Amino acid sequence: MSGHSKWATTKHRKGAQDAKRSALFSKLSRNITVAARLGNDPSPENNASLAAAVAKAKAQSMPKDKIDSAIKKAFGAGADAAAYENIVYEGYGPAGVAVYCECLTDNRNRTAADVRSAFSHAGGNLGTAGSVSFQFERKGQVVVAKEIVDPNDKKENLMANGAAGDEEEFMMAVAEAGGEDYEDGEDEWIVWTNPSELMAVSKGLESQGIEVKGAELIMVPTTPTEVSVADAKKVQRLIDRLEDLDDVQDVYHTMEMTEEIAAALDED
Repeated sequence: MSGHSKWATTKHRKGAQDAKRSALFSKLSRNITVAARLGNDPSPENNASLAAAVAKAKAQSMPKDKIDSAIKKAFGAGADAAAYENIVYEGYGPAGVAVYCECLTDNRNRTAADVRSAFSHAGGNLGTAGSVSFQFERKGQVVVAKEIVDPNDKKENLMANGAAGDEEEFMMAVAEAGGEDYEDGEDEWIVWTNPSELMAVSKGLESQGIEVKGAELIMVPTTPTEVSVADAKKVQRLIDRLEDLDDVQDVYHTMEMTEEIAAALDED
């Protein structure tokens, strides 16, 4: 196992952007509601999809009352019982960067028009199903903070998050939990898992006294695309347009996020 990965910058930037979006909790709530309804069980313990949706929401610091409200909405009636479906859109952005967009919608025609418009305005092209998915791999990702607030300290001082406070100990803990690999994300560890083992690895870490910040299934690019800073800004504009759409849940791309590009994008 190795504690470093070129994908750390990509995930770190995505998390920072998501946290600023005013519609984030609304999207997470919708995801939780659909997962609860599809699994036909309001308990994350018995509903694997719901457990993953809740873990993803917790990773973005979504309040518990909002999570509970979203679960209850799954079993409501009337307007609360809207039927959502998962749809994936694929295409290419500026400089040939592949873009994979996951949506959750109650109106397929509206979503298709909005996504197509976003690609068009950003100089990209919406493709057919399967046109770019082969450039990505589905992976499970568990986020673990290296330090957590000491529950016994009223001043809220930080303490080591169990084995997460020491890399060698954490590496052994990840192996024990069944994780495939991990990387250093500055103030947190990012653990990679087989998609089917996501929740098992998350629980395996928690059973060793390590507090898990969040867990989710993501798409990891297998063929990164090198771009110039100028093109990176064009690609980022497309990603921002897509992420601003209410029906869009997640956007993944193959643009290689070098330190230079990450710094340039942060300046905008």
